Amino acid sequence: MKRTESGRGQGKISGGQGDAPSARRSLWQAVKFTLFSASAGLIQIGTYALFYEAFHWAPWLSYLVSLILSVLWNFTFNRTYTFRSEADVKRSMLLVGLFYLVFTPLSTWWTAALTGENPFTGAAASRTPLVNNYVVQAATMLINFVTEFLYQKFVVYRGTEDTNARGRAAREKEKHEGLY
Repeated sequence: MKRTESGRGQGKISGGQGDAPSARRSLWQAVKFTLFSASAGLIQIGTYALFYEAFHWAPWLSYLVSLILSVLWNFTFNRTYTFRSEADVKRSMLLVGLFYLVFTPLSTWWTAALTGENPFTGAAASRTPLVNNYVVQAATMLINFVTEFLYQKFVVYRGTEDTNARGRAAREKEKHEGLY
């Protein structure tokens, strides 16, 4: 193995097995993102159930409000702990908002279509739903989980990972341990 310089002036160890610290870091990011997403998922499904079962809101409206709540939760924790980024909050939230500007109408539409609701009026299903509401929620959450991780990692926080105090401390620790 030999030490090479990356474009940012930080030495990297390169060799036959690739960049092991980077691979470990990416795996740990995926684990943290999964755990935070699971907690956001609990918030989303819990608030969905509350709005749908207790307040008798339409499935699409229950989904929309619960999605917004879970996105705010997930954004806050992933920015701070998963990607450890000091990226501008407004810019980052705007980019996340752009993701949801596409994802939300699509997922709201397919939620309404699959559950038989009218997405514009919220009128009750005129036919038997194609899919159970909770199955639709679970599938939508899985699609959201995968696409949001990729979007945040490669768009929102690209070039700004490990720039907050936690990230810098972790990099220093890796450097002193000879991992980076």
